Amino acid sequence: MVGTGSPTVRRRELGVLLRKLRTDREWTVDYVAQQLLCSPSKISRMETGQRGASARDIRDLSHLYGVDEEQRQHLMELASEGKQRSWWQHLGLPYSRYVGLEADASAVSDYCPGAIPGLLQTADYARAVVKAAVPRWVPEIVEQRVNGRLARQQILTRPGNPPTFQAVVDESALRRIVGSPDVMAAQLASLLEVSALPNVDLRVIPYSAGALPAGNMFIILTFVSQDIPDVVFIEGLTGDLYLEDVQDVEAYNIAFRALNDLALGSEQTRAIIAAIGSGISAQR
Repeated sequence: MVGTGSPTVRRRELGVLLRKLRTDREWTVDYVAQQLLCSPSKISRMETGQRGASARDIRDLSHLYGVDEEQRQHLMELASEGKQRSWWQHLGLPYSRYVGLEADASAVSDYCPGAIPGLLQTADYARAVVKAAVPRWVPEIVEQRVNGRLARQQILTRPGNPPTFQAVVDESALRRIVGSPDVMAAQLASLLEVSALPNVDLRVIPYSAGALPAGNMFIILTFVSQDIPDVVFIEGLTGDLYLEDVQDVEAYNIAFRALNDLALGSEQTRAIIAAIGSGISAQR
């Protein structure tokens, strides 16, 4: 069951606070590392959330930065939460960093031009996509990836605080037959169901919109806490990219708004999904 309080995000939040404590004093990473008798890479990895911090690390850093007891306790709590076992850990997914960020996001903006976004895929559609992406994978690995995708989807319906999910897709993603006509018809029917959720806004860009301001997929993750900056995730064939620079994130926000403006409204989108789905069903 998908929960909240992602250890990935807690480590990231802790890192932001530690980096601010250091930069407010105009100290370098090397200087802090020298004071704590550790490597600069350890300090850097804690500040970027790539590694957790122990109770001793927080104690030493709190003493060095001269923080008060209340702030030290907050840092301790974040460090402890950052070491907790995540719900997705048993799935063995290679993109656990992304899952950890997505699990605690308050808003997800997904531009996926050539396929249905992962959070909206049916099991059969996801299976066909995974097999096409890496044909050499054995069935066990394929099912692992599919199950991971289905587990992630639970954030859209979790009680209390589901994220706002905005997705923009190209019309081609609806018309391309993935898996089989039966698989595609079921996928489009599923889109009609999930797009009715109050926190889901699915929009399609019609062919008539012409040239698009962005060609590759990207996802923008937004968080409630102001201490946690937004992240842009870009999936690549040989490696993934995470952008956190304010200017980079804003550039992608502008691009997403432009794509959203080109897209049909939510009701028009549902109408075209239903029409394409009916056409596929009639051809079976």
